[in-house]
Amino acid sequence: MTKPSRIQPSDRTARFTESVIREMSRIAAREGSVNLAQGFPDFAAPAAMKASASVAIEADINQYAVTWGAPRLREAVAKRTSDYNSIPTSADAHVTVTCGATEAMIAVMMATLNPGDEVIIFEPFYENYGPDCTLSGATPRFVRLHGPEWGFDRAEVAAAFGPRTKAILINTPHNPTGKVFDRDELAFLADLCIRFDVLAITDEIYEYILFDGTKHLSIASFPGMLDRTVTISGLSKTWSATGWRIGWCISPEHLTGAIRKVHDFLTVGAPAPLQEAAADALAFDVSYFDKLRETYQKRRDVLVSALIDTGFQIALPKGAYYIMAGIQKHAKPGQTDTEFAMALAADGGVATVPGSSFFANPKDGNSIIRFCFAKRFETLEAAAAILRARLR
Repeated sequence: MTKPSRIQPSDRTARFTESVIREMSRIAAREGSVNLAQGFPDFAAPAAMKASASVAIEADINQYAVTWGAPRLREAVAKRTSDYNSIPTSADAHVTVTCGATEAMIAVMMATLNPGDEVIIFEPFYENYGPDCTLSGATPRFVRLHGPEWGFDRAEVAAAFGPRTKAILINTPHNPTGKVFDRDELAFLADLCIRFDVLAITDEIYEYILFDGTKHLSIASFPGMLDRTVTISGLSKTWSATGWRIGWCISPEHLTGAIRKVHDFLTVGAPAPLQEAAADALAFDVSYFDKLRETYQKRRDVLVSALIDTGFQIALPKGAYYIMAGIQKHAKPGQTDTEFAMALAADGGVATVPGSSFFANPKDGNSIIRFCFAKRFETLEAAAAILRARLR
């Protein structure tokens, strides 16, 4: 009898699956369907930012930058964070540039969490958060955001805090629901963090994509939270450059060194010429951000109209660029969200993300799917036409 080989995948990889979101993009390509699944724009990044990148490449800024970020970019991040987020920020003491907000999140978790620590995560949640906990050795503790408005029950949140709670992960504006946490909600969470001596890790990558006059607030700006919050953001969403992989985190000085050490051994550093272009992009004037919000709200409204017209149950998102839609009217008896999403994407349909991928227990997302509207108007109109043809 042959002895089983010890050369096997690690145990930790058995505790999570590959990305459902990225899988749906592959299915969209295979089926020739309109891709409203993965959260990337299908339109151009800003011309001025692309020109800056070309200049930097031609100037031979093509070798390693400072591991934790080129000085110009860290200064630009510090200025924008101080001005927009009301978080006093030093480029040297607080800013670490990473390979996207995704790397920032795992670097922060690995630098601040120990095995046995618990991390409170609101669900539905962006699918990376659970695996990030696993990879950092921590245990996620999920607290529900209740649809259709996606608010939380304060008693449920308070009950989740305990002696093993090391951090709470706050994503605002929220993927996948489009919720934006308001001042009262953040003040409540801040009070719990202070009372239980808990770190807030915030994913604010959609911080400029806001609708209907909604304002973005960073919990690090709240009293008592500056030294117990790590704020994460990046270039991908606001500047339509998801493939550049430029992100950053703003950390209390006593955590910055640990985060930079982990970041160094994960990726060494983000692309040097793109960091120079990112520094220029962060200096865009207010008209750029006003136009961004205005255009994204129009995109949202195009898709919302089609979804309502075809019988999906939705709540109007206040930020980010996603819509969670109930499929109760359309799903066949016993049909899961994944089966419905696969059928909708088939043969030149519309690709979405099954709601089950955003919940710890997949059954909790069995009646919803997620649409992304970070697309050209032509793309959204094409998707709307397919939905009306297939589902009306």
